[in-house]
Amino acid sequence: MRSPSNGKSLPLQVAAVCYRRRGNEVEFLLVNTNGGNKWTFPKGSPDSRFSHSQSAEREAAEEAGAIGTIEPRHFHLYIHSKGVFWQPGGVQEYVVKAFLMQVHQQRQPDEAQRRPTWFSAEQARQRLAKGREVKYAHELEAVIDRALERIQFHDELWGNYPASRRDRVAAQP
Repeated sequence: MRSPSNGKSLPLQVAAVCYRRRGNEVEFLLVNTNGGNKWTFPKGSPDSRFSHSQSAEREAAEEAGAIGTIEPRHFHLYIHSKGVFWQPGGVQEYVVKAFLMQVHQQRQPDEAQRRPTWFSAEQARQRLAKGREVKYAHELEAVIDRALERIQFHDELWGNYPASRRDRVAAQP
């Protein structure tokens, strides 16, 4: 993907959009940014030794202590920014491949300062938007919306999606 401002290719990151069910509600697991004043999805640069989904799954474990089932293909692309225009280096934009991950268990994250926290979809939208420029806030809100659509699609296709597709297929005679 190219930057709309200068036409250059943007560097790539991968994100695990971690979710769980609480009754009929879906909750999303967010982590603090390195600066600690914003919320985000666990994300980072892809590792060349792994697929993009495996890299996102690793970020979820490192930053949020999340263990679960991650989809092998990304469900959404969004633009993310780091930095501020008044500091050296300015604002850097990234293309982020978002992978949906249903969390089955949680452990202590490797990065303790991340403070992983579960939020309802509406709370997640609000937390992701807080302190961000409008265009980046809208990008992150769209990730939640697309994730909810994808989760609903799974529900309609597989039932309440308690297990991975691989597990369901393996259980069939």
